[in-house]
Amino acid sequence: MTGQVRTVDGRVAGRRGQATRQKLLDCLSEMLSSSPYRDVKVIDVARKAGTSPATFYQYFPDVEGAVLEIAEEMAKEGASLTELVAGRSWVGKSGRRTAEELVEGFLSFWRKHDAILRVVDLGAAEGDKRFYKIRMKILNAVTNSLTDSIKELQAKNKVDKEVSPAAMAGSLVAMLAAVAGHQKGFTSWGVKQAELKPNLALLVHLGVTGKKPTK
Repeated sequence: MTGQVRTVDGRVAGRRGQATRQKLLDCLSEMLSSSPYRDVKVIDVARKAGTSPATFYQYFPDVEGAVLEIAEEMAKEGASLTELVAGRSWVGKSGRRTAEELVEGFLSFWRKHDAILRVVDLGAAEGDKRFYKIRMKILNAVTNSLTDSIKELQAKNKVDKEVSPAAMAGSLVAMLAAVAGHQKGFTSWGVKQAELKPNLALLVHLGVTGKKPTK
C-alpha cells in the first residue's frame, strides 16, 4: 500500500506501521477465504499477523472496518474492467474477441477476489449502503461503457433502435457478475471452464450486437 496512511486516532503511520497495517489486511483476506465473515475475530487476525489486538485497533475500528478497506482496494482494481469495453470494436472478428476478453476479465477478477466479493454481496444484500456502493463502483463503470458501445452501434444502424442500451448493458453486466460469482456451481453441474467461457461470450455478443459472433 502506498501513500499516507493514518491510524484510527489520526496519526500518520510510519513505514513500519504501514507494513504492519498491510500485514493485518493480508491476513484478514486469507482468513476470509476459509472462514465465514462473521466468524473472524480481531484476536484471530492479530495472532495470525504476529501482533496484538491493541495494534489492530490502532489501524481499524473493527473487523468490518478492515474488510471495507480491502473491499475499497479491490473496487479500485475492478474499475479497470471498463478497459475491456471502452473503445473496443464489436464488429466482425474484433467483436468476438471483445466479448471473449470481457468474459475472461470478469471470471478472472471474481476468482481472484472471490472471498471479499462474497462479503460485499452479503453486505449489499443486507442493505448496507457501504457495501452496496462498492459493488456498484465495480459494475457501473463496465455498464456505462457497454451502454456507450450499444449506443454507437445504434447510431451506425447496426443495432435495433428499440433496444434500450442501458437496460441491455445492465442486464449483461448483472449476468456476468452472477455467473462469475457462481463458477464453482457450474463445475458441480459438470460444466467446464472451457465450455462456460465461449457460451457466455456468445450471450454477451448477442446482447450487444443482436448477432452471433463472426468465426
